[in-house]
Amino acid sequence: MAGGFTEADIPDQRGRTAIVTGANTGIGFEIARALAGKGARVLLGCRDEDKARQAMARIASQVPGAALAFLPLDQADLGSVRRAAEIAAGEDRLDLLVNNAGVMFPPLTRTAQGHELQFGVNHLGTFALTGLLLPKLAGCPGARVVVTSSLAHRRGRIQWDDIDAQRGYHAANRYGDSKLMNLLHVQELDRRLRGAGSPVMAVACHPGVAATELMRHGNALARAIWPLVGKLLNSPAMGAWPALQAATDPAARPGGFYGPQGLWEARGPSGEASRTRPSLDAGLARRLWDLSVELTGVDPLPPAP
Repeated sequence: MAGGFTEADIPDQRGRTAIVTGANTGIGFEIARALAGKGARVLLGCRDEDKARQAMARIASQVPGAALAFLPLDQADLGSVRRAAEIAAGEDRLDLLVNNAGVMFPPLTRTAQGHELQFGVNHLGTFALTGLLLPKLAGCPGARVVVTSSLAHRRGRIQWDDIDAQRGYHAANRYGDSKLMNLLHVQELDRRLRGAGSPVMAVACHPGVAATELMRHGNALARAIWPLVGKLLNSPAMGAWPALQAATDPAARPGGFYGPQGLWEARGPSGEASRTRPSLDAGLARRLWDLSVELTGVDPLPPAP
């Protein structure tokens, strides 16, 4: 693995079951394809069944005999998150939960429960799905939860007094806030998993800068130049490498953070990623955890000693 982790470094995944959220396109699709290619059964957690089944057909065309299933999941609706967790609990086993689904820079929009969309989808939906599936994951030795953050976490400054953007909304700032929340979530989840003696490992990642459909809400200039990103920085397949390392690398650390190693962590093979001081703040992580329990009604783990 000299030079960093790539898809070629994924260990054999036969006998394992994975959920990949947002798997019908972009990085999520590539994560699902790569895991299926190594023998895993993969559940594609998606809002749109038609798009999910098209993605499954594409994977099957590249991975003959791939074991795939559609998992209806809309992270903008906590009711849908609960139903998805109930369906997934019926699987024989669950080894990996790769939280990849997200939204970036939308106009001010609200979830089914009234939360600002980026906060609701990128953090609350991820928090709830993870918490609801922890008992299932705990039944499999070596199980992992992966949460996808972003380089944008560096601009995150959580607006605790206006968490749902009732008084003001700046799409890019709220996105950065949600990505900081992803790292704080993993930090507190890792602390509690260790305190509970759980066999589940929580790991974070970021894809660098990859050409995906996330920029569909960007301005006209951003949308125009975005296709060049895949040529100059990361393609979706390359952007999947950090999540795949977090999910499968035997050397990955509990609570670790993985991302591209080239050009200011924007592109290339995956390895240890850098993070901001606020993302390591234990007090912020506990505060966010308590708020998330209050807003989702999901209380995954008691406080660690």
